[in-house]
Amino acid sequence: MSSERTSSFILFIFITSLSNLTLAQWNTKDYLKREHSLIKPYQGSGMTIPNWDFVGSTMVTTNYIRLTPDQQSKRGSLWNNVPCFVRNWELQVQFAVHGKGKELYGDGLAIWYAKDPLQLGRVFGSKEVFHGLGVFLDTYANQNGPHNHGHPYVSAMVNNGTLQYDHDRDGTHTEIAGCEAKFRGSDHDTHISIRYERDVLTISTDIEGKKAFKECFKVEGVRLPTGYYFGASAATGDLSDNHDIISMKLYELDLPGEVKEEEDRSKISPAASYFAPPRDHVEDPPPPMSGLKLLLIMVIAILGLVVCVVVGVVVFQRQQETSRKRFY
Repeated sequence: MSSERTSSFILFIFITSLSNLTLAQWNTKDYLKREHSLIKPYQGSGMTIPNWDFVGSTMVTTNYIRLTPDQQSKRGSLWNNVPCFVRNWELQVQFAVHGKGKELYGDGLAIWYAKDPLQLGRVFGSKEVFHGLGVFLDTYANQNGPHNHGHPYVSAMVNNGTLQYDHDRDGTHTEIAGCEAKFRGSDHDTHISIRYERDVLTISTDIEGKKAFKECFKVEGVRLPTGYYFGASAATGDLSDNHDIISMKLYELDLPGEVKEEEDRSKISPAASYFAPPRDHVEDPPPPMSGLKLLLIMVIAILGLVVCVVVGVVVFQRQQETSRKRFY
């Protein structure tokens, strides 16, 4: 074979391989569902966002959607108003939690796949009793109840309307799983992936700027209905933070060999085969004092001690003088 034919043959093989590679990248059903996704620029006409509604303290800007500002006692939420009938999906959320607090901050945010959207409540800005899936990103630095984990903490809860998230125990008696994730105040973009396929829920995070998800936890036997809504909410209490949503992207998963299910998934009730063991209720300990407050208390205590010493010395001297006058 001549060198010219050899070169042509190599070029043909290279182009064919490149075509196959391009085909492999694009020939997939794992595609973005735009009606369930939130991508910049957010705004349509006026202050509305196509396919999305928001309530409470939520504020829309050009670069992020702020669910709560870094102020006390705020609640806000953002919800997709198109019900999702995708059976297997992955939701990727880019978010940011940050604020002026160095040691004390809170409370956190939640990502939802739930039946009833746009209802403000005590669970990270949404209702306490819900139907569906809640993924909680808890930043409250003062740990509630007996735990073996630190904060920030990511956990998931599946609810059929009979359970209630309990802030006094960080929801650990109803969570299906959880993991620590230091996402607050990160110098990198922070992402969370919520993947639901074949009744398996997998939560992963990318908080180190590696552009790759790291598994947080995986739970089998999770049954979620179709026809629910995706959303995000956040809340502050005595402590506060900025809770920002930057993007929410939903992908329909292509699962090779998937057998079409005859069951009508819109009719089932949310369920999970596993829950964390219950814990006894323990009252919250008082929040730790800041350095300035501790210093102020110490100064007041020292001043009080000095005053007591001075008063004692004066009283003692007067008693001595009285004793001498009686003696003479």
